[in-house]
Amino acid sequence: MDMQGSERIEAPVETVWLALNDPEILKKAIPGCESLEKTSDTTMAAKVVLKIGPIKAKFEGAVELQNLNPPNSYTISGEGKGGLAGFAKGGADVTLTADGEGATLLSYTVKAEVGGKIAQLGSRLIESTSKKLAGEFFSNFSAAVTARDVQAEA
Repeated sequence: MDMQGSERIEAPVETVWLALNDPEILKKAIPGCESLEKTSDTTMAAKVVLKIGPIKAKFEGAVELQNLNPPNSYTISGEGKGGLAGFAKGGADVTLTADGEGATLLSYTVKAEVGGKIAQLGSRLIESTSKKLAGEFFSNFSAAVTARDVQAEA
């Protein structure tokens, strides 16, 4: 499954870049995230609980940052195992560009695949759930970055 889009965030590129690399901000932004811990400069361990249709699963996995080009772009990829529910893996190419005075346009292209019981739910349900989760992530992320930017100015 592929998905792409963009989100305008009311904060400068440097602030958005720092937030994209901050486990605390990402933990607040990722729907269902129970924990996200940095294990190195470019890797994090994650635990996420998701409900996809009738299946609720707890995924444990690793996230890796690659192709780092601060503060303009990176690739974030990960893989999570959800026990009997199956697995999810994928990645996103993320690009940041200045968008007017003090704002950033975050563009993304996501490639993801699922297997196990989750894959049996059908591509339409998985795709609509993925779009909903992406929308929640960017809404949460934008709110966390904007709040952080306001605190930095105070």
